[in-house]
Amino acid sequence: MSAAEDLADVEKVLAGDGSAFEGIVRRWQGPLVHLAWRFCGDRARAEDMAQEAFLRTYRSLSTWRRDAAFSTWLFAVATNVYCTEIRRIPPRPVSLDAVAEPTDVRSVDGADDEERDRLVAQAVQTLPARYREAIVLYYFHGMNVAAAAGSLRLPEGTVKARLSRGRAMLKRKLQHLSPRRHGGAG
Repeated sequence: MSAAEDLADVEKVLAGDGSAFEGIVRRWQGPLVHLAWRFCGDRARAEDMAQEAFLRTYRSLSTWRRDAAFSTWLFAVATNVYCTEIRRIPPRPVSLDAVAEPTDVRSVDGADDEERDRLVAQAVQTLPARYREAIVLYYFHGMNVAAAAGSLRLPEGTVKARLSRGRAMLKRKLQHLSPRRHGGAG
């Protein structure tokens, strides 16, 4: 994904060529839907949320100050839309009992990568929104603390605390899902 392409498309849209926004959508639709899915766990809702993020982006394109990469600004807009939407209509809670046990009795650490990823993704969906948001941005979207704090409009210290608390909650949830290899529950 090219920053030069983003800049060129933004310039065209601001000059009156609304069709140039299609290039932005084409480049960023997958990543925005994926990020939305991490927030809500529902593909159809994620697509709707991403569409709303693109609409908000289009309407506020002239406010991009260019002191950060377009992608950084785009993801901040999207994160704001997603957080607002999740607070408005929270995802259906997933009880820990509804999260399937691993197919193997080994610990999560010993599960194959696909199984481990599925378990972690399901466990993340059970976190309260404030912790899930920080975890998703930092671990699944690869943002650093400063970028996640900017996207969430929170102080960096708050994001660090939420990451720490979210990790602790995930550790407990994943230990509960699978007994330790050494016998006994975590």
